[in-house]
Amino acid sequence: MAVPKRRHSKSRSRKRRSRYYNSLKAPQLMECNNCGNPKVMHRACKFCGHYRGRQVVEPTEELLG
Repeated sequence: MAVPKRRHSKSRSRKRRSRYYNSLKAPQLMECNNCGNPKVMHRACKFCGHYRGRQVVEPTEELLG
């Protein structure tokens, strides 16, 4: 079986990995059923605090800012 003769440098490994680590996608957004603001899927709305038709978080100024 083939075995590398020399160790790959950190820069060579990181250049190869950068193709995958830099290709992250933005999180998918959807419209909140309660208030209509965009929210991340499978998360409570940060504007109204609703998730799946019920209020799970009390919205505060900390969440909005």
